[in-house]
Amino acid sequence: MKYGIYYAYWEKEWGGEFIPYISKVKTLGFDSLEVACGAFHLENDSFFTELRKVSEAEGIALTGGYGPRPEHNLASTDSAAVKKAFDFYADVFRKMELAGIHLLCGALYSYWPVDFKSGFDKPGDFERSVKGMQTLADMAADHGIELNMEALNRFEGYLINDCDECLNYVKAVDKKNVHVMLDTFHMNIEEDSFVDAIRNAGKYLGHFHVGEGNRRPPYAKGRMPWKEIGDALNEIGYDGTVVMEPFVRPGGQVGKDISIWRDLSHGADDAKLDADAAASVKFLRELWG
Repeated sequence: MKYGIYYAYWEKEWGGEFIPYISKVKTLGFDSLEVACGAFHLENDSFFTELRKVSEAEGIALTGGYGPRPEHNLASTDSAAVKKAFDFYADVFRKMELAGIHLLCGALYSYWPVDFKSGFDKPGDFERSVKGMQTLADMAADHGIELNMEALNRFEGYLINDCDECLNYVKAVDKKNVHVMLDTFHMNIEEDSFVDAIRNAGKYLGHFHVGEGNRRPPYAKGRMPWKEIGDALNEIGYDGTVVMEPFVRPGGQVGKDISIWRDLSHGADDAKLDADAAASVKFLRELWG
Protein backbone atom coordinates (compact mmCIF):
# COMPACT_ATOMS: atom_id res chain seq x y z
CA MET A 1 0.00 0.00 0.00
CA LYS A 2 0.95 3.61 -0.56
CA TYR A 3 0.06 6.39 1.87
CA GLY A 4 -1.23 9.84 1.02
CA ILE A 5 -2.89 12.88 2.57
CA TYR A 6 -5.43 15.41 1.36
CA TYR A 7 -4.01 18.92 0.95
CA ALA A 8 -7.12 20.53 2.54
CA TYR A 9 -5.91 19.35 5.96
CA TRP A 10 -3.99 22.64 5.98
CA GLU A 11 -6.48 24.82 4.07
CA LYS A 12 -9.77 26.62 4.66
CA GLU A 13 -10.73 27.09 1.00
CA TRP A 14 -10.97 24.58 -1.86
CA GLY A 15 -8.57 24.88 -4.78
CA GLY A 16 -5.46 27.01 -4.62
CA GLU A 17 -1.77 26.25 -4.94
CA PHE A 18 -0.83 22.59 -4.51
CA ILE A 19 2.87 22.62 -5.40
CA PRO A 20 4.18 23.66 -1.94
CA TYR A 21 2.46 20.64 -0.42
CA ILE A 22 4.35 18.19 -2.61
CA SER A 23 7.69 18.63 -0.85
CA LYS A 24 5.90 19.02 2.49
CA VAL A 25 4.17 15.64 2.36
CA LYS A 26 7.35 13.96 1.17
CA THR A 27 9.18 15.32 4.20
CA LEU A 28 6.38 14.12 6.47
CA GLY A 29 6.66 10.54 5.18
CA PHE A 30 3.87 10.25 2.61
CA ASP A 31 3.96 8.69 -0.86
CA SER A 32 1.20 10.78 -2.42
CA LEU A 33 -0.79 14.00 -2.24
CA GLU A 34 -4.50 14.24 -2.98
CA VAL A 35 -5.67 17.50 -4.54
CA ALA A 36 -9.07 19.04 -5.26
CA CYS A 37 -10.09 19.02 -8.93
CA GLY A 38 -13.20 21.18 -8.70
CA ALA A 39 -11.40 24.38 -9.72
CA PHE A 40 -9.25 22.87 -12.49
CA HIS A 41 -11.36 24.70 -15.06
CA LEU A 42 -9.99 27.99 -13.73
CA GLU A 43 -6.33 27.10 -14.35
CA ASN A 44 -4.38 27.12 -17.61
CA ASP A 45 -2.35 24.21 -18.91
CA SER A 46 0.97 25.49 -17.54
CA PHE A 47 -0.35 25.05 -14.00
CA PHE A 48 -0.76 21.33 -14.60
CA THR A 49 2.47 20.72 -16.47
CA GLU A 50 4.36 22.39 -13.61
CA LEU A 51 2.42 20.33 -11.07
CA ARG A 52 3.49 17.16 -12.87
CA LYS A 53 7.09 18.30 -13.18
CA VAL A 54 7.43 18.97 -9.46
CA SER A 55 5.58 15.84 -8.31
CA GLU A 56 7.71 13.59 -10.54
CA ALA A 57 10.90 15.28 -9.37
CA GLU A 58 9.92 14.68 -5.74
CA GLY A 59 8.65 11.16 -6.37
CA ILE A 60 5.20 12.01 -4.99
CA ALA A 61 2.17 10.56 -6.78
CA LEU A 62 -0.92 12.74 -7.20
CA THR A 63 -4.54 11.68 -6.80
CA GLY A 64 -7.62 13.84 -7.31
CA GLY A 65 -10.85 14.37 -5.44
CA TYR A 66 -14.09 16.16 -6.27
CA GLY A 67 -17.40 16.63 -4.49
CA PRO A 68 -19.47 17.65 -7.53
CA ARG A 69 -21.33 20.93 -7.41
CA PRO A 70 -25.09 20.71 -8.13
CA GLU A 71 -24.54 21.74 -11.75
CA HIS A 72 -22.38 18.63 -12.25
CA ASN A 73 -24.95 16.15 -10.94
CA LEU A 74 -25.07 13.14 -13.26
CA ALA A 75 -28.37 12.07 -11.68
CA SER A 76 -30.12 15.30 -12.73
CA THR A 77 -33.37 15.14 -14.67
CA ASP A 78 -32.13 18.09 -16.77
CA SER A 79 -30.35 16.57 -19.77
CA ALA A 80 -28.87 19.95 -20.72
CA ALA A 81 -27.30 20.24 -17.27
CA VAL A 82 -25.82 16.74 -17.58
CA LYS A 83 -24.35 17.72 -20.95
CA LYS A 84 -22.69 20.72 -19.28
CA ALA A 85 -21.35 18.38 -16.60
CA PHE A 86 -19.75 16.23 -19.30
CA ASP A 87 -18.15 19.35 -20.79
CA PHE A 88 -16.76 20.25 -17.38
CA TYR A 89 -15.34 16.76 -16.82
CA ALA A 90 -13.84 16.66 -20.31
CA ASP A 91 -11.72 19.69 -19.41
CA VAL A 92 -10.86 18.27 -15.97
CA PHE A 93 -9.79 14.89 -17.38
CA ARG A 94 -7.55 16.51 -19.97
CA LYS A 95 -5.87 18.61 -17.29
CA MET A 96 -5.56 15.66 -14.93
CA GLU A 97 -3.66 13.81 -17.65
CA LEU A 98 -1.37 16.82 -18.09
CA ALA A 99 -0.68 16.75 -14.34
CA GLY A 100 -0.11 13.00 -14.26
CA ILE A 101 -3.19 12.39 -12.09
CA HIS A 102 -4.77 9.05 -12.94
CA LEU A 103 -7.33 8.68 -10.15
CA LEU A 104 -10.41 10.75 -9.31
CA CYS A 105 -12.54 10.03 -6.25
CA GLY A 106 -15.62 11.39 -4.53
CA ALA A 107 -19.41 11.41 -4.86
CA LEU A 108 -19.04 11.60 -8.62
CA TYR A 109 -22.38 9.84 -9.09
CA SER A 110 -24.38 12.74 -7.60
CA TYR A 111 -23.49 16.08 -5.99
CA TRP A 112 -22.16 17.25 -2.63
CA PRO A 113 -23.14 18.40 -0.10
CA VAL A 114 -26.72 17.34 -0.82
CA ASP A 115 -29.62 19.75 -0.31
CA PHE A 116 -32.06 17.31 1.27
CA LYS A 117 -34.84 19.93 1.46
CA SER A 118 -35.14 19.92 -2.33
CA GLY A 119 -36.15 16.25 -2.27
CA PHE A 120 -34.97 13.41 -4.48
CA ASP A 121 -36.07 10.29 -6.35
CA LYS A 122 -33.52 7.68 -5.29
CA PRO A 123 -34.49 4.89 -7.76
CA GLY A 124 -34.78 7.32 -10.65
CA ASP A 125 -31.57 9.13 -9.68
CA PHE A 126 -29.78 5.79 -9.51
CA GLU A 127 -30.79 4.88 -13.06
CA ARG A 128 -29.91 8.29 -14.47
CA SER A 129 -26.61 8.34 -12.61
CA VAL A 130 -25.58 4.88 -13.82
CA LYS A 131 -26.27 5.87 -17.41
CA GLY A 132 -24.31 9.10 -17.01
CA MET A 133 -21.44 7.33 -15.28
CA GLN A 134 -21.10 4.86 -18.14
CA THR A 135 -20.50 7.79 -20.47
CA LEU A 136 -18.20 9.51 -17.96
CA ALA A 137 -16.18 6.33 -17.48
CA ASP A 138 -15.48 6.08 -21.19
CA MET A 139 -14.40 9.72 -21.23
CA ALA A 140 -12.08 9.11 -18.29
CA ALA A 141 -10.63 5.95 -19.85
CA ASP A 142 -9.49 7.97 -22.86
CA HIS A 143 -7.17 9.81 -20.45
CA GLY A 144 -6.11 6.76 -18.42
CA ILE A 145 -8.18 7.81 -15.40
CA GLU A 146 -9.79 5.57 -12.79
CA LEU A 147 -13.05 6.74 -11.15
CA ASN A 148 -13.82 5.85 -7.54
CA MET A 149 -17.33 6.13 -6.12
CA GLU A 150 -17.27 7.24 -2.49
CA ALA A 151 -19.92 5.87 -0.15
CA LEU A 152 -21.05 8.85 1.95
CA ASN A 153 -22.88 8.91 5.26
CA ARG A 154 -26.63 9.69 5.37
CA PHE A 155 -26.04 13.30 6.43
CA GLU A 156 -23.99 14.14 3.32
CA GLY A 157 -25.53 11.97 0.61
CA TYR A 158 -28.43 9.65 -0.17
CA LEU A 159 -27.62 7.68 -3.33
CA ILE A 160 -24.73 5.58 -1.97
CA ASN A 161 -24.43 5.32 1.81
CA ASP A 162 -22.61 2.06 2.41
CA CYS A 163 -20.44 -0.56 0.75
CA ASP A 164 -23.37 -2.69 -0.41
CA GLU A 165 -24.98 0.24 -2.22
CA CYS A 166 -21.62 1.20 -3.68
CA LEU A 167 -21.05 -2.31 -4.99
CA ASN A 168 -24.53 -2.37 -6.55
CA TYR A 169 -23.80 0.90 -8.31
CA VAL A 170 -20.35 -0.07 -9.56
CA LYS A 171 -21.62 -3.41 -10.86
CA ALA A 172 -24.52 -1.66 -12.60
CA VAL A 173 -22.11 0.75 -14.33
CA ASP A 174 -19.96 -2.24 -15.34
CA LYS A 175 -16.88 -0.33 -16.49
CA LYS A 176 -13.33 -1.49 -15.76
CA ASN A 177 -12.23 1.93 -14.55
CA VAL A 178 -15.11 2.47 -12.09
CA HIS A 179 -14.45 1.26 -8.54
CA VAL A 180 -15.69 1.29 -4.96
CA MET A 181 -14.26 3.83 -2.55
CA LEU A 182 -14.58 3.53 1.23
CA ASP A 183 -13.80 6.07 3.93
CA THR A 184 -13.52 5.13 7.61
CA PHE A 185 -15.27 8.34 8.71
CA HIS A 186 -18.38 7.45 6.71
CA MET A 187 -18.05 3.74 7.46
CA ASN A 188 -18.08 4.53 11.18
CA ILE A 189 -21.62 5.87 10.72
CA GLU A 190 -23.08 3.49 8.16
CA GLU A 191 -21.40 0.08 8.28
CA ASP A 192 -22.16 -2.71 10.75
CA SER A 193 -18.56 -3.85 10.44
CA PHE A 194 -15.43 -2.21 9.01
CA VAL A 195 -13.92 -5.60 8.29
CA ASP A 196 -16.98 -7.09 6.58
CA ALA A 197 -17.38 -4.01 4.37
CA ILE A 198 -13.76 -4.17 3.24
CA ARG A 199 -14.03 -7.90 2.57
CA ASN A 200 -17.24 -7.40 0.60
CA ALA A 201 -15.63 -4.68 -1.50
CA GLY A 202 -12.79 -7.06 -2.30
CA LYS A 203 -11.41 -6.65 -5.81
CA TYR A 204 -13.75 -3.71 -6.47
CA LEU A 205 -12.04 -1.51 -3.87
CA GLY A 206 -10.09 1.14 -5.76
CA HIS A 207 -9.39 3.84 -3.16
CA PHE A 208 -9.48 4.13 0.63
CA HIS A 209 -9.71 7.16 2.93
CA VAL A 210 -8.84 7.09 6.61
CA GLY A 211 -9.60 9.31 9.58
CA GLU A 212 -10.83 9.09 13.12
CA GLY A 213 -14.55 9.26 13.88
CA ASN A 214 -14.25 13.02 14.46
CA ARG A 215 -12.05 13.47 11.32
CA ARG A 216 -8.77 13.81 13.15
CA PRO A 217 -5.75 11.94 11.71
CA PRO A 218 -5.53 8.25 12.73
CA TYR A 219 -3.56 7.74 15.92
CA ALA A 220 -2.69 4.94 18.31
CA LYS A 221 -5.02 6.08 21.11
CA GLY A 222 -7.96 6.71 18.80
CA ARG A 223 -11.10 4.60 18.98
CA MET A 224 -11.04 3.22 15.44
CA PRO A 225 -10.03 -0.46 15.11
CA TRP A 226 -7.01 0.34 12.95
CA LYS A 227 -5.37 -3.07 13.36
CA GLU A 228 -8.50 -4.87 12.14
CA ILE A 229 -8.97 -2.42 9.28
CA GLY A 230 -5.39 -2.92 8.11
CA ASP A 231 -5.66 -6.69 8.42
CA ALA A 232 -8.79 -6.65 6.25
CA LEU A 233 -7.10 -4.52 3.58
CA ASN A 234 -4.16 -6.91 3.53
CA GLU A 235 -6.51 -9.89 3.44
CA ILE A 236 -8.17 -8.72 0.20
CA GLY A 237 -4.78 -7.86 -1.29
CA TYR A 238 -5.46 -4.14 -1.50
CA ASP A 239 -2.42 -2.49 -3.06
CA GLY A 240 -3.84 0.96 -3.81
CA THR A 241 -3.43 4.22 -1.94
CA VAL A 242 -4.61 4.90 1.60
CA VAL A 243 -5.30 8.63 1.82
CA MET A 244 -5.59 10.39 5.14
CA GLU A 245 -8.38 12.99 4.98
CA PRO A 246 -8.32 14.92 8.26
CA PHE A 247 -10.34 18.08 8.83
CA VAL A 248 -9.60 19.76 12.14
CA ARG A 249 -9.85 23.53 11.67
CA PRO A 250 -13.11 25.50 11.44
CA GLY A 251 -13.58 28.40 9.05
CA GLY A 252 -13.77 29.08 5.34
CA GLN A 253 -15.69 27.07 2.77
CA VAL A 254 -13.89 23.88 3.78
CA GLY A 255 -15.03 24.20 7.39
CA LYS A 256 -18.57 25.03 6.27
CA ASP A 257 -18.88 22.14 3.82
CA ILE A 258 -17.37 19.61 6.23
CA SER A 259 -19.36 20.98 9.21
CA ILE A 260 -16.37 21.75 11.40
CA TRP A 261 -17.84 24.03 14.07
CA ARG A 262 -15.08 23.72 16.69
CA ASP A 263 -11.32 23.65 16.65
CA LEU A 264 -10.36 19.97 16.74
CA SER A 265 -6.70 20.93 16.39
CA HIS A 266 -6.78 22.62 19.82
CA GLY A 267 -5.13 25.74 18.44
CA ALA A 268 -2.40 23.91 16.53
CA ASP A 269 -0.18 25.89 14.20
CA ASP A 270 1.03 24.46 10.89
CA ALA A 271 4.11 22.96 12.54
CA LYS A 272 1.91 21.00 14.97
CA LEU A 273 -0.37 19.89 12.13
CA ASP A 274 2.74 18.67 10.28
CA ALA A 275 3.94 16.76 13.34
CA ASP A 276 0.53 15.14 13.85
CA ALA A 277 0.36 14.05 10.20
CA ALA A 278 3.89 12.62 10.31
CA ALA A 279 3.12 10.70 13.49
CA SER A 280 -0.12 9.38 11.98
CA VAL A 281 1.38 8.01 8.78
CA LYS A 282 4.23 6.47 10.77
CA PHE A 283 1.66 4.80 13.02
CA LEU A 284 -0.25 3.28 10.08
CA ARG A 285 2.89 2.12 8.27
CA GLU A 286 4.18 0.32 11.35
CA LEU A 287 0.79 -1.16 12.22
CA TRP A 288 -0.15 -2.29 8.73
CA GLY A 289 3.25 -3.24 7.41
